[in-house]
Amino acid sequence: MAELKPGSKAPDFTLLTDSGAKLKLSSLAGKTVVLYFYPKADTPGCTKEACTFGELFPKFEGLGAVILGVSPDPVKSIAKFKQKYKLPFTLLADEEHAVAEKYGVWVEKSMYGKTYMGMERSTFVIGKDGKISHVFRKVKPEAHPAEVLAALKG
Repeated sequence: MAELKPGSKAPDFTLLTDSGAKLKLSSLAGKTVVLYFYPKADTPGCTKEACTFGELFPKFEGLGAVILGVSPDPVKSIAKFKQKYKLPFTLLADEEHAVAEKYGVWVEKSMYGKTYMGMERSTFVIGKDGKISHVFRKVKPEAHPAEVLAALKG
């Protein structure tokens, strides 16, 4: 699969949300979408990143942007994570990591000498036209949401 870069058409998908409803990416056409992938709900880095997106949420909303967080966690886990930290945006369950694979963020990782497949912390900003406008790979959880906000402001 070709690497997604600015100008690429964002691959469409349908995933279950934290409420168990289905969300189809193309149903958000005409809106700017911040699609961020994170490895695991309620872990330190992912919590920091999600809470920072939460704190900056009114600014993203002011720019007309929709934030979607995607992880390989089941609906029950993301629902608990969202509730625990009062996250004001939608989380999506990509248990089969099909969407992560479409976006090229289901990658080989290594920890303590073991290699395994997992979610790379990455974000794709999708313009109103359905095309990717910004790609952020291997981001730092704390600083990243502000970086995305700055990119949206142009």
